[in-house]
Amino acid sequence: MVLPGTLRMVAWEVTRSCNLACVHCRASSVPYEGELDTARCLRLLDEIAAFSQPVIILTGGEPLLRPDIFEIAAYGDAKGLRMVMATNGTLVDDATARRIREAGIRRVSISLDGVDAARHDAFRQVPGAFEGALAGIEALKRAGVEFQINTTITRMNLDQVEDLLALAQELGAAAHHVFLLVPTGRGKEMAHQAISAEEYEKTLEWFYETGLSCPMQLKATCAPHFYRIYHRRKKERTEKSLPENPLHAMTRGCLGGSSFVFISHRGQAQPCGYLELDCGQLKDKPFEEIWKDSKIFRDLRDLRKYGGKCGRCEFVTVCGGCRARAYEKTGDYLAEEPLCIYEPRKK
Repeated sequence: MVLPGTLRMVAWEVTRSCNLACVHCRASSVPYEGELDTARCLRLLDEIAAFSQPVIILTGGEPLLRPDIFEIAAYGDAKGLRMVMATNGTLVDDATARRIREAGIRRVSISLDGVDAARHDAFRQVPGAFEGALAGIEALKRAGVEFQINTTITRMNLDQVEDLLALAQELGAAAHHVFLLVPTGRGKEMAHQAISAEEYEKTLEWFYETGLSCPMQLKATCAPHFYRIYHRRKKERTEKSLPENPLHAMTRGCLGGSSFVFISHRGQAQPCGYLELDCGQLKDKPFEEIWKDSKIFRDLRDLRKYGGKCGRCEFVTVCGGCRARAYEKTGDYLAEEPLCIYEPRKK
C-alpha cells in the first residue's frame, strides 16, 4: 500500500536555543548558527501553503526565544495555516500570552512531566521550571488562549501518569497528549529510562480505557501501538453507546513521512524529530519538492517495504511501528518496531 503523502502536520524547530536543559532534548542555552532567517521562514510558509494546509507546530528548543516568532506565526495565520506552539511555559507572562493570541496561535502545548516540582524539575534540570510552567498556563488562561498538556512517559514518571491526567483536567487543558520516550536522537541519553514493552502495552491499554469516559481530548504520540489497541478494542467492544474520539479514527500510528514532517532549525526535512535522516535541505530545494520526491519519505509511504513483524502485521496500516526505534535498533528505518509484544496473525 502506497500512502498518498497528504501533508497534515509540520513540526518546525524554529530554534534550538532553550532556557532549560531537559534530559531528553538536544537543545541548550547556547546560541546556534545556521538557523533559518526571517525571510526564509516566511518563504517556507509560502511554499507549504501553496500546496497544503497542515497544522504548523512552532517548536524548539524554546520558540519564544526567537525574536521574530510572532511575525512568523502571524504570517502563517494569514496564509490560512493553523499555527500552534510548543513551549515549556516558563517565558509566558500576561504580555506574552496576549501576543500569542494576537499572532493567531490557536493552541499552545506546555509539557508537564511530573505532578510536583521535584519530579518535573529533575526532568527539566532547572529549578523553578514546574512553577514557571504553571504560571505560564495561568497567563494563557487569562488571555483566552487554548492550551494542552504534553507528558513524556519514562520510568521517572510512569507511576504518576494517572495523577498527571488528573492535573491536566484540573488546570482546564483542552487535551492531554502522552509521548512514549524514543531513545534515539535527542532521547538517546535517556535509553535507560525507557519503559519496557510490557509496561508500554499496559499503559496504552489504560489510556484507551480512560479515553472512553474522559471529557478531555487524549492522544498518544510516538506510541503507534495505541492505534492497534484502539482498532482491536473498538471491534471487540459490546457497549456501543460510549463515545469514541473521532481523532483516533482519522489518524494512524507513525506518521513520519506520510502525513507528518519535522523541519530542523537549519532547514533539514526529516520524518520526525527522533529520526534524524536527511530527506532534503531547504537551502537547496523548495519544500514541496522535498516532501513529494524524497526517497526516504516515499519508502515510508510504501507499507509493502516494511520488514519483520511490521511487514506482515494486519495492523500495519493503522500502526506502522515506530520508524525511529526501528532505525536505532537495526540501522534500517523500514525494519520491525523493536518495542512491540504483539504477534501478527500472518506468518
